[in-house]
Amino acid sequence: MGSVLMAVSLCLPASAAGQNTVTVKSTRDPVDKSYRKMIRGMERFERERAFAPNATLRFQLLPRLPSTDMRGITLRIAGDTVSVPVPVDENNFFVLPRHAKALQEDAAVLASRKTASMTWRARIETSGLPAGTRRLGDLRLECRVGKEAGLVSNSSPLFGWISDALNTPEGVCTSPDGNYLFFAERPIFAVTLRAGERVETLPFNMLYAGGEQTPDMLPFCDCQVLLDRTYYVPLWDASWPDDTLVEFEYMVDAPAGVTP
Repeated sequence: MGSVLMAVSLCLPASAAGQNTVTVKSTRDPVDKSYRKMIRGMERFERERAFAPNATLRFQLLPRLPSTDMRGITLRIAGDTVSVPVPVDENNFFVLPRHAKALQEDAAVLASRKTASMTWRARIETSGLPAGTRRLGDLRLECRVGKEAGLVSNSSPLFGWISDALNTPEGVCTSPDGNYLFFAERPIFAVTLRAGERVETLPFNMLYAGGEQTPDMLPFCDCQVLLDRTYYVPLWDASWPDDTLVEFEYMVDAPAGVTP
């Protein structure tokens, strides 16, 4: 599967009178993901529901470039003979349908934006949590599903956490060196963990993609334009139970009419 449609003119021998060119349509550089891998991520969500027994799974598209227009994005599952539209809501969340023929044809999930312009994430959420919080077990499962589904867009050897030794759900999501990036709803000032009487504010090096990104590194990180919304959490630390609340102190208030 490729990207933007382009016409390729093929010159034919002079003897092919009246047939000067053949136009072949191909794609070049779409934001595409493996349908099979994303289904495997969904299957992992079902297998490991113990992390988040009351949660739901969706996927989300997020910008990587300041120029990316996130309005009106279209999405489809595309195989050799199938093309299945996937509804995307106004916040660019979507639920991926199961389609036997698309699985058989090793289809791709194609979005109407270029590869370098967006990133993808799984979003696992338990309803009824206090405003401005996430649940640690949800994030643990979100990491596993996101890695299983092949969604992370970082692509440079500058990022040690995507080395072959770590580039598995287990390697990334159960190791202090895994560093799976999460994105908050808005720019964050602080992130705090709360489990009963135990409260701990995360250190600076767990915010803003570790605070170590340089201009040379940012183009390879899917935190590129969302740096002030990024954070890590200690997914690997079993002393924090799955019901731990992850609380956000935002730099800016929620827009009018939007629940924080």
